[in-house]
Amino acid sequence: MTVYFIGAGPGAADLITVRGRDVLARTPVCLYAGSLVPVELLGVCPPGARLVDTANLDLDQILAELTAAHAAGLDVARLHSGDPSVFSAMAEQLRRLDAAGVPYEIVPGVPAFAAAAASLGRELTVPGVAQTLILTRTAARATPMPPGEELSTLAASRATLVLHLAVQRIAVLVEELIPWYGDDCPAAVVARASRPDEVILRGTLADIAEQVRAAGIVRTAVIVVGRVLTAEEFPDSHLYSTTRPRS
Repeated sequence: MTVYFIGAGPGAADLITVRGRDVLARTPVCLYAGSLVPVELLGVCPPGARLVDTANLDLDQILAELTAAHAAGLDVARLHSGDPSVFSAMAEQLRRLDAAGVPYEIVPGVPAFAAAAASLGRELTVPGVAQTLILTRTAARATPMPPGEELSTLAASRATLVLHLAVQRIAVLVEELIPWYGDDCPAAVVARASRPDEVILRGTLADIAEQVRAAGIVRTAVIVVGRVLTAEEFPDSHLYSTTRPRS
């Protein structure tokens, strides 16, 4: 018996990987976050599969489901939105499965920031503009940030910044970012990336918070900040340069 942690992708049902879909199609138990995972994916599960919405379950209840399936000799698909390596709360589940002697595998998925970048039609690492991407969140209503990972510290790099789980505090965040990026720095918010009801807002740090307020966006969104969002004048990548050695 194996627990498969599967990245379900950012929202669109067809953005799950082929491997993830194939594993899902053969597992008799599926635990999923009902508010985040597209319901269409549940149709991939085999007929008669046990489907468990974990939205209202605590960690102990989730682990009870996983260990019960293990005791019954049943494989489990544990669907996480996006990619389970980022902000998925997978680590504490893996720790408990290790302690219980329950085997698991991880199937990566398309992360939300990648879907947001696709919707924006932008590369987030542009030659001569920005080659570093920071994925982070804020500490409000969540686990405190580790020392040295405060937003002001990260912002000092002026790297392309992607904030998860933070759109409710965007007015406060832009005030922290402006001293480092400038109020004219391009910013964007993508809510429900890749879904039919996706919303894309583009602006600058000076006006993006008001746009979010006016649009009524309060969850399931990423914030992107950086000059790459509007970069037009930049050198071509060395990757395809005629001066690059080919052997």
